[in-house]
Amino acid sequence: MDFLHGVVAFASALAAGLINALAAGGTLLTFPTLIWLGLNSVTANATSTVALCAFSVGGVVGYRKELRTVEPRMWLIGIPGLFGGLAGAMLLRMTPSRIFDQLVPYLILFATLLFLAQDRIQRRLKSADPEAHQSTSWLIGAMIFQLFVGVYGGYFGAGIGILILASFSILGMTDIHQMNGLKTVFAGSLNVVAALYFIQQKMVYWPDVGIMALASIIGGFAGASTARKLGRTAVRRVVVAVGLGMAISLFIRA
Repeated sequence: MDFLHGVVAFASALAAGLINALAAGGTLLTFPTLIWLGLNSVTANATSTVALCAFSVGGVVGYRKELRTVEPRMWLIGIPGLFGGLAGAMLLRMTPSRIFDQLVPYLILFATLLFLAQDRIQRRLKSADPEAHQSTSWLIGAMIFQLFVGVYGGYFGAGIGILILASFSILGMTDIHQMNGLKTVFAGSLNVVAALYFIQQKMVYWPDVGIMALASIIGGFAGASTARKLGRTAVRRVVVAVGLGMAISLFIRA
């Protein structure tokens, strides 16, 4: 790894940690960056997943106060996502690189548009009958939804934070800081399951993992503190611009 490669990898992971803590969507920076640094798409995806697992450490520490007040039933939602994460990782392992290369621009575009529609999705879900949010059927529905989120997250990863936040809206959560803290725990747990599989299958490029993991921890901790002080509008615009730019460039490249 040359110096410029290391600097770019560190900067993308630092920004991803900040963005994940503020709004979700950091993988839209790290994954395309690793592709442009020379990794094939499958290795880049696996490497990004392993590296950003470390983000959860900084994020959880940053949101520790909010996590202490989470309703006990909310923790149940994360369990199906663990099984989904493993299934998604196994699916990625079985996907030939040339096919995944063709899917990547569409996946990035989907994740970017999902990020763009995040607030609208949450408003639509919150408009349902408030009493329904507390029902067992809604809890089961959120757990099933989380299973599919896990599959998507294990396979690709970008945008899972947005999907997880949507599942919290299904159950009527309104405190964005508490939601971000719980999202960090769930996304981190899901990513750890997928990462362990990627490591076992030797799908990871380790030189990038070390430097990006350190950067994501710093970014996650700083992002949690910043989120309480700043609005998310500017960050969201940057993520959408980068995501659309990367998707267009990869469409052209393909």
